[in-house]
Order: sequence, then C-alpha cells, then structure tokens
Amino acid sequence: MTEQDKDEQLAQYRLKLEETTALVARIRHEINNPLTGVLGQAQLLLREELSERSRKRVETIEDLALRLRDVVAQLREVQSPAADEGG
Repeated sequence: MTEQDKDEQLAQYRLKLEETTALVARIRHEINNPLTGVLGQAQLLLREELSERSRKRVETIEDLALRLRDVVAQLREVQSPAADEGG
C-alpha cells in the first residue's frame, strides 16, 4: 500500500468517524428532548397525592428516565477528531 493509499484510507476513516459523531449528536438531541418532558411529568406527578400502586409506577418511570438521561450524558463523550485536535 502506497503512502497516498494510506492517506486516502485515513481520510475515509476520518470522514466516517465525523459522520458517526454527528449521528450520535443528533440521536442524543432526539432522545434528550422528549426524555426531559417524561422526567418532568413524572416528577410533577410525584408531588401529587397518589395511591401507593400509582406512586410506585411513577417512581419506576422516573428511575428509568434517569437511567436514560445518564446514558445520553455518556454519549456526550463521543467527539469528532477535529474537537480532539482543537480544530
């Protein structure tokens, strides 16, 4: 493989990585927006008088939403090579 072939392959990998990081950012945004609403509504419900059964269900919704929020936060660690290089 020539140096030019290696450079072209590296450029292709870099482009694919940038496309992937852009996709991750869009996914993060698309999950985070409705998730914020779900979490907020669950927390508002928990302020109300609820039966014990309903309270447990809403607490489950809140717990699962918080887990998803943590996963979305971890996706922020995915950065493009340009961000790593300060460019």
